[in-house]
Amino acid sequence: MAKGILGRKLGMTQIFDENGVLVPVTVVDVADNVVLQQKTVETDGYVATQIGFETKREKLSNKPEQGHVKKANTAPKRFVREIRFEEVQNELVDLTVGELVKTDLFKVGEIVDVTGTSKGKGFEGTITRHNQHRGPMTHGSRYHRGPGSMGPIKGKLKGKNLPGHMGHERITIQNLKIAGVDLENQLLLISGSVPGPNKGLVIVRSAIKSAK
Repeated sequence: MAKGILGRKLGMTQIFDENGVLVPVTVVDVADNVVLQQKTVETDGYVATQIGFETKREKLSNKPEQGHVKKANTAPKRFVREIRFEEVQNELVDLTVGELVKTDLFKVGEIVDVTGTSKGKGFEGTITRHNQHRGPMTHGSRYHRGPGSMGPIKGKLKGKNLPGHMGHERITIQNLKIAGVDLENQLLLISGSVPGPNKGLVIVRSAIKSAK
């Protein structure tokens, strides 16, 4: 069943599984997920569920935003994303506009994909950014940390491994396991690490590939 939810990465901790093995997990806060709109083929040309996450002050939203969330009888949201819930094995996630999406959407042991924005590293050279090797540091060498030969090219070449902005990219880590579900505090415990800094937005979806 394809399903998903938005959340904020809170950080990492450790828990013991049913076999007594210590497992590193990432804690994701998924409280305050509200269904804002249901896209349909008749009106939008495709089927998707629009979810809003994290309430913000009304003065920070414009009138179109306020009118949009008013239909769902909720407050303006800081993050709005679309997730395509699909019917698999005659099971359908039936979400109505204005309904809360909670942690009970997932169960312990489910395999998920987590999408986030990686940490930004600023401007970096080719050694740090592309894991290249430096040149000799002695014996009169005048080449130390340069990008190497550009080859017979003129000007910039798209895709060339050059210095530049490193990080701050959309990254998806596949086939992570739900290690725990806290229904009271609306927290998901996901085994391993997920992209992005603490307090960063992440999207947790059902895995599109089955883990081997």
